[in-house]
Amino acid sequence: GKDADNNGYVDDKHGYNFVENSGNITWSSEYDTGHGTHVAGTIAAMNGNGIGVCGIAGGNGTPGSGVKIMACQVFAGDAGVTLTAEAKAIKYAADNGAVILQCSWGYNSADANIAEGFSPGPATQKEWETTYPLEKEALDYFIHNAGSPNGVIEGGLAIFAAGNEYAGIPAYPGAYSKCVTVSSTAADFTPASYTNYGVEIDICAPGGDTEYYAAIGKESPEFWEENGPYAGSILSTMMKNGTPAYGYMDGTSMACPHVSGVAALGLSYAVKLRRHFKASEFIGLLKESVKPVDTWYGGGRKKTYYRNHTSPGASPAQLELSKYIGKMGTGVVNAALLLNNIEGNGTEMKVPNVYVAENTTSTTNLAYYFVDGEKLTYTCTSSDANVAKVTVVNGTLMEVTGIATGTARITVKPSVGMEQTIVVTVRKKANDNGWL
Repeated sequence: GKDADNNGYVDDKHGYNFVENSGNITWSSEYDTGHGTHVAGTIAAMNGNGIGVCGIAGGNGTPGSGVKIMACQVFAGDAGVTLTAEAKAIKYAADNGAVILQCSWGYNSADANIAEGFSPGPATQKEWETTYPLEKEALDYFIHNAGSPNGVIEGGLAIFAAGNEYAGIPAYPGAYSKCVTVSSTAADFTPASYTNYGVEIDICAPGGDTEYYAAIGKESPEFWEENGPYAGSILSTMMKNGTPAYGYMDGTSMACPHVSGVAALGLSYAVKLRRHFKASEFIGLLKESVKPVDTWYGGGRKKTYYRNHTSPGASPAQLELSKYIGKMGTGVVNAALLLNNIEGNGTEMKVPNVYVAENTTSTTNLAYYFVDGEKLTYTCTSSDANVAKVTVVNGTLMEVTGIATGTARITVKPSVGMEQTIVVTVRKKANDNGWL
C-alpha cells in the first residue's frame, strides 16, 4: 500500500499491471493463455535445477545469477491497455532500470490477407508514426533514455516479434527502423511457415513450426500438451488452471525472446568484462553474431507444410525458400558468437565524474568499473583536498566529500589494472536543479 521507492507506483515490486493500474501482476483469468509466462521462461527460466526448461539467460541457480525480469503488463485476460497506458509502461521500463524491451506483440502486417481473417496494419513507417504518434514517442524515449553512459549500455534495445500472418512485410511497431525485428525459423533453420518476413527484419530465431512438423489432424499446441511433446514446437513455462506448468507454443512471439535472452546474456557478459556499449553498437554486434541462412535458401529449394494442419483434410502448401533470401535478417541469432564478439569490442567502463554539494558526500562503488573489481583494492587521491576530500571504505566504496565550491581531480588506482582520473565538481547546492 506504499510507494516505497517514490517512483509514483504503489507496490510495484516485480513491475506494474498497466491494464488494471495496480502493482498486482495477474495471470488467473479464464482468458489468460500464459503467453507472457511462456516468453519469460525462454529468457529467464532457472538453469541447473533439473526441472522443466533452461532459460537462455537463466543463470546457474545460485543466488543473484540470471537476468532480472520486470513485468510491465499490457494484456490481462481478454483486456488490453490504452495507448496512453502502453506509453506509460514503456516509459516506466526505462525509468526503472530496464535496458531491454521484450515485445512479443504488435499490429498485423500490412500485407496480411483480410480474407483469412487478418485485419491489415500500417503499411509504412510514416503511416504508423502518423496513426500512433504516442507509441513512437514512447519507444523513442526507451531507445534513447534507457541505460546509462556509465553503465553497460547507453540507450535501450526494443526487440519486437515480426508477426504471424504469412506476410512479406513485418508488423509495426517491430518494423520501425529503430527497433530490432525478429522473424521465426523452424528447427532446420528454414523460415517458419507462418512468419512475416521482409527487408525490415533484423534477425531470426527459433519460433517453432507445427504446420511443418506435426501430423495432420493433431491438436494445436497453442496452449499446452498433456501427452508428450509436439515436434518442432517451443517448450517453456506456462500456467494451467492457475498452477505452474510447462507447455508448447509457436510464433514470432516465441522467436523474439530467444533474441532478447541472447542480448541479456551478452550484456551480462559485458558487465563481467567491464565493457560499455552504445545501444547502436550492441545492436550491430548482435546482428553480426548469427548463423547465416541465405545460402541455405537458394538452389530452388521448397518446403512443404500443412496450413490449418489441425483439420483432418488439410491440404499441403509450398514455401519457396528463395523468396526469403535477404528478408529473414542477417541470420539466426548465435549466443556463443555474441559472447566471443563482446570480447575486445565496446569501450572500457569509466568511473563517472562526481557532482556534489558542499558538506555532502557522494559514494561510488569502484568494483563496478574494473575487471574483477570486487577482489581489488583501491588508492584514491584528490588534487585539491580543500575542494574535495576522498576516502575508500569497505574496500571498494569511494566516498567524495565536497568541501568548497570548485573543481578537483581524483586519481583512482586499482591494485591491478590501469588507473583512471575523474573530475569532481563542488557547488553550494547540487540537487539536480542546477545548470549541470
